[in-house]
Amino acid sequence: MAYVAEFDPLCYPGTTVLINLLDIRDQTELDEVELAPFLTRADEPLPAGELDYPHYRSLHRHLFQDVYAWAGQPRTIRIGKGGSWFCYPEHIATEMARVFGELGNPDRLADLDSVGFSGHAAHIVAEINAVHPFRRQRPNPTHLPRDARRARGPDIQCRHP
Repeated sequence: MAYVAEFDPLCYPGTTVLINLLDIRDQTELDEVELAPFLTRADEPLPAGELDYPHYRSLHRHLFQDVYAWAGQPRTIRIGKGGSWFCYPEHIATEMARVFGELGNPDRLADLDSVGFSGHAAHIVAEINAVHPFRRQRPNPTHLPRDARRARGPDIQCRHP
């Protein structure tokens, strides 16, 4: 499903395809081609930092640097998808600070059992998606739970009802 956006200076004129370092102007092709460098970067050591918005921005920059010159920069336009609008860009920094404040510190996370941790991580990922701080973000894999899990230790257990 395509994003709805006001005029987007990050798109090629007359399209919804994001301007990219590879100069790919077909969305299907871009989706396929962007995955390989994304996954390669995801397997590399990630930038060190705290579990906060500036670090989250550095992760985005690391993961998308081979495809987008603006990787790691917050969104500057209003966008929506499926009839819903994401957080307006003028509120992104405040909302991301709130979300990471809800995340808590790694010591608190270490005290949660697997079910509690998984529920908390799912809530944080949903909140980040609602804010949608970047013009492009891959919904999977989402790296925040992995980073938080690394800080915490044991594996997360996922259960489906």
